[in-house]
Amino acid sequence: MNPQELEHRRHSLAHLLAAAVLEMYPGAKRTIGPAIDDGFYYDFEFPEPISETDLPKIEKRMRKLLPTFKSFDRSEITKDEALNLFADNKYKQELINEFATEGQTLSLYTSGRYIDLCRGGHTESLNTIDPDSFKLSKLAGAYWRGDEKNAQLTRIYGLAFETKAELDAHLHMLEEARKRDHRKLGVELDLFAFSPLVGPGLPLFTPRGTLLRENITNFVWALMKPYGYQKVNIPHMAKADLYKTSGHWDKFADDIFHVSSKKTDEIFVLKPMNCPHHTQIYASRTRSYRDLPLRFSEVTTVYRDENTGQLQGLNRVRSITQDDAHVFCRLDQVEEEAMAIYDIISKFYKAFDMPLKIRLSVNDPEHPENYLGGAEVWEKAVSTLKGMLDNLGREYFMGVGEAAFYGPKLDFIATDAIGREWQLATIQLDFNLPERFELEYVDTDNVKKRPVMIHRAILGSVERFIGVMIEHYAGAFPMWLAPEQVRLATVADEFIPYAKELKQKLADVGIRVHLDDSPEKVGKKIRESAMAKVPWTIVLGEKEVAGGDFQIKVHGSEEALVIKQDELLHRLTEEGKLPV
Repeated sequence: MNPQELEHRRHSLAHLLAAAVLEMYPGAKRTIGPAIDDGFYYDFEFPEPISETDLPKIEKRMRKLLPTFKSFDRSEITKDEALNLFADNKYKQELINEFATEGQTLSLYTSGRYIDLCRGGHTESLNTIDPDSFKLSKLAGAYWRGDEKNAQLTRIYGLAFETKAELDAHLHMLEEARKRDHRKLGVELDLFAFSPLVGPGLPLFTPRGTLLRENITNFVWALMKPYGYQKVNIPHMAKADLYKTSGHWDKFADDIFHVSSKKTDEIFVLKPMNCPHHTQIYASRTRSYRDLPLRFSEVTTVYRDENTGQLQGLNRVRSITQDDAHVFCRLDQVEEEAMAIYDIISKFYKAFDMPLKIRLSVNDPEHPENYLGGAEVWEKAVSTLKGMLDNLGREYFMGVGEAAFYGPKLDFIATDAIGREWQLATIQLDFNLPERFELEYVDTDNVKKRPVMIHRAILGSVERFIGVMIEHYAGAFPMWLAPEQVRLATVADEFIPYAKELKQKLADVGIRVHLDDSPEKVGKKIRESAMAKVPWTIVLGEKEVAGGDFQIKVHGSEEALVIKQDELLHRLTEEGKLPV
């Protein structure tokens, strides 16, 4: 089954869900029900709350109605007819009025006794599908049209695949994902916390979590440095004028935190992105063609006023740390610079054993109002990225409408250990911000010209990437990445002096080591180390003090690793170094 056919089946099942709900809850008001990546959902206003215990009953009714969905018959309808048909549903009436104002044709789809206002995109019939290939999965709250000022509705999610086997495989993946949930493991492994006094969406990283952050960002820097990147530093706030000039103000005004001051009437904001600041570093001096490319890099935090209901662990936060970098270069240098960034991204994700897919994200020509710059600028930028991919011989797919508002981009989609896809790294071409900020360099002909700006991210958001990594490894990080690489566990107090000496030797060569010299029994110490998912646990007793080989308990392995004492430091430094 091709992707479009599957999408149409999922959308058709959303109609089936609505039909079942209206039969069981006649007072319910239906709103919208699209297909999504793994199934479908439909939002309802229920007269009385329902719970997830009701889902099996609704699902049973869906299967009962399934034989009646023999076709999806389309008919067109006037605005007045539609308003009359949905006279008792204010949500549908709002959509009808909006569609009619925009000049859209109003259409109905009928299946069995169920009729719905819909633009289309259905399977021919639901009769041929396996009744066990779909399942209602969960309930969630959802604001009408995603606006928290509107009524809160009940969203019913469903999963749908071509076969029961595919559904079962997806359910297994979801169960594995629940076990790996970074919100749960992050607390258990003492990596981060949230505080109601600090506020939602503002994570606090513990010493262990901070070590994890530093290991990741140090790895990125180790990959970038050979390519000539230079570190810069910018403040966490700016005048609103900066973002009005860049164009971000008009696009993201509702997502910007404002900063008030009693000492000035000027409007300041917490920075929602870094690129406008970096343009001002470029603009601070006269630039020559000999200076280019300039590569500015920074790990810094931006702030977005996300809706509280959309916040989710580290995946959606209000304080977003970016491993941000911007390259200012001549047009003839763009492909070489983009290729260098591609190399960095490839090496980075290879270290995590995460395969990459590439999406060429371009503008939607039907909605030019959503983007800065004219068609000629966009055509030049898109063709540059296409040319690079063709030269690489890399497969890619197009994402129409997925571009940044200032330019096209290459989005790198990584697959994790349980098969989920995450859009993380990106390379973005920008011919617009240099124009808006009037950036210049003096070229070989002594004429001032505009540089091209390349935005790039390897991690994307550090917070989100850490959440992905926790789930990718189920908290059991490889030696180089683990906040605690080795745990020493003493058998008795008499071995503590030796353990302290060994701990110091390991710490002196940069090994992240912890000594458990508590009076607990050694079995409990080993279990606690395993629960903390420490890569290596070394038990220290009489044999080890006498110079015997270390019997190392490797996390996830039943067999002990035997290492001679004089080999330990070398082995650990090799195992623990950055994979550059």
